[in-house]
Amino acid sequence: MEKQEKIEKIGEFDKKILNLLLEDSRLSYRKIAGILKVSPATIMNRTNNLHKNIIKKYSALLDYEKLGYEIEVIIELRISKGKLIEVEKKIATHPNVVAVYDITGDFDAVIIARFKNRKSMDYFLKKIQTYDFIERTFTKFILHTIKEEPLRID
Repeated sequence: MEKQEKIEKIGEFDKKILNLLLEDSRLSYRKIAGILKVSPATIMNRTNNLHKNIIKKYSALLDYEKLGYEIEVIIELRISKGKLIEVEKKIATHPNVVAVYDITGDFDAVIIARFKNRKSMDYFLKKIQTYDFIERTFTKFILHTIKEEPLRID
């Protein structure tokens, strides 16, 4: 298992920068500096440090339904002992898989995936059920997303 580096406690100023970037990741250093009433160089230095320690990447939050991805599912997996990471890594490479998580409880992992139609979801489910070490799957359709956004830092 990969070791997570623990960083020093993040300061209030850096939290303000992070929250502004969560709201709009396209903000320029100059715009952030204007909002926080500091120099753009200060924002550039702090942001570079955040890139090294906190910020993984920038991304857009898309409306997948408008792009034709009508089906969103949560798939729980029971995986043979000792093969969890191997199976998760294999599944994570599939282009329709949005997220893969280790979990506690009756199942070992959860997949979040999006598909354009039922047929492509069915194909994916049947494919992963043939993978060695997958003992059981349990699929749930997401009917409506109420909230989907990044967590603000406080």
